Order: sequence, then structure tokens, then C-alpha cells
Amino acid sequence: MEPYPGSPSPGPLAAASRPAAQWDVCCAGGRSDIILPMNKPQEDPRQRVIPVFNIVAAGYDDAALRFFPFCADRLIARLNPAPGTKLLDIATGTGVVALAAAQAVGARGRVMAIDLAEGMLDRLQEKIVKFGIGNIDLHVMDAQKLDFRRDYFDYVVCSFGIFFLPDMSAAMKEWMRVVKPGGRVVFTTFGKSAFQPMMELFIRGLQRHGVLSPDEDSPAGMRLTDPAHCRELMESAGLQQVEVTTEQLGYHLKDESQWWDVLWNSGTRGWIEQLPPAQRELFKTEHLAEIHSQVGEQGLWLDVEVHVAGGTKP
Repeated sequence: MEPYPGSPSPGPLAAASRPAAQWDVCCAGGRSDIILPMNKPQEDPRQRVIPVFNIVAAGYDDAALRFFPFCADRLIARLNPAPGTKLLDIATGTGVVALAAAQAVGARGRVMAIDLAEGMLDRLQEKIVKFGIGNIDLHVMDAQKLDFRRDYFDYVVCSFGIFFLPDMSAAMKEWMRVVKPGGRVVFTTFGKSAFQPMMELFIRGLQRHGVLSPDEDSPAGMRLTDPAHCRELMESAGLQQVEVTTEQLGYHLKDESQWWDVLWNSGTRGWIEQLPPAQRELFKTEHLAEIHSQVGEQGLWLDVEVHVAGGTKP
């Protein structure tokens, strides 16, 4: 990898050399295994998100969540990065996009994978070692403040991560800064029908149990369900040849128990963990009883409507 000013050290990310996480997981007995800070003025909402994703990292590759690798494969196939190019994978998670990209760019190419959840990066590092992959570098890094020089990457990709960022417009401009002229910026987000009707039933249940109030903001994943909003984000950052396509990547789960696997192994677990253990079990029983009515002969349909937005830097 060629050097570039202000960049992190290259090479596999070792625990001893990795920067300390910006937020810690707090564990305690009683009400929750995760202590989520109360909202405060000017609080970065990621202070509450990062501890959750550190905890769910162990189950993030669960088969019930297979839409993540499905989407990653389709995303990289569509992007078709040339061998020898450089790609930045933002909010890499356990690395489904990074792994697909590493194969596409080949040994002469390079993939930088960044995330703020060290637990996720640990899982990806295990895969890198297991499969002997030599062209992925991992870094704990803020997607809104990238430590890379201008015009460095051929591609910048963010799969199901942009909606967690407090200022999506500022992030898009930052991503455009580090991509080369003629390079591509691509992100994915969920459509309006994704995870419905189960997600609506889940949120109503949380409201009944006092975790959410009726006027609570929608889940972060629902911030970019409008394709026009996706297009506006890219065009306002100065990207050209913007395209937004919508695909259905859904599939049938075996039954309602696998729906719980989706909830427990993703960001929604942060809400579930706010319930005391006894109340949590009651909530689970009630919710899965509701979901059982949705199970048909083929199982439980998991709607995964996805928007893929891409633009080119002039």
C-alpha cells in the first residue's frame, strides 16, 4: 500500500496497536446488560449505537441476517471494481462488503474497512486470518472525519450505515473528498416496506412496555426510505450521474423464532436490552405470538426492500 499523509498505519489491525474505542460497553446487573445514556443536548447518537453493535457482533453473521451478504455480493458485482484499485468500505461491520471487494480488486488492489465498533472489526479480523486475506486493512475511524487524503480512493462504499450518522450531508461531502475524480460513491439503505409488518408490531410492543414513546423517532434504518432523499443527498454533495435503484432482497425465515434472531443480533437489541430480564421474556412471548400469525406454508416472509444509490465525482 502506498503511503499517504495523515493516514493510519497500514497492515492488519492488531489489538495492541488499534486505537481505543471512543465509547465503552457498560455492563451492570438489574435493568439491562447495556447501559444506554439518556439523550443530552448535542449528544452524538452513536454514543448509544456503538456499544450495542459491539455486543451483537458475535451474532451479526447469523443466517437470519443473510440479506447483508446478499446485498454485499450484488453491490460489488454492480460496482465491478477494477483489479488494482482502492476501495473504502465505511461502517464495514463484520466485513461482508470488504471481503467481496477484496476478491474483486485482487492482490494489487487494497480495501480499507472502517468502523467505530471494535467488536465488529474483531470479527472481520478473524475472517482475514482464517482465509489468509492480505489486501484488507482495518481501522477504527469516524465516517464523518476520515483520516485519508483527498482524491485517494477509486470507490467509497457504505452498506446500511449512512443512516446512523448524525449529519448525512456532511458525511457525503467527506466521502466525496477522498474519492478520485471519476471515482464512484455508493451507499445502500432500506426501503419503506423493509421488515414490515413485523417491525411495526415490534415497535408497538416496545411502546406498550414503556421502552419507546408514541412520539419517538423512527428507527435509524428508516431515515432514508425515500429514493428521492437518497438522490438529493448525493447531488447536493456535488456527485454527478446519480442513480438510485430499488431491489427486493427478501426471503422466507423458517418461523417467528428466526425473526427474533434478526432482532436480537442487530441494532434493535439495544431496545430489547432496556427491559429487565423478566419483562424481556414477557415481551418476547407476546411479540412472537403476534408474529406467529404471519407464518405461512413457506415460512415467515422477511421483506428486505433495498435502495442502492450511486454517483460519480466530476
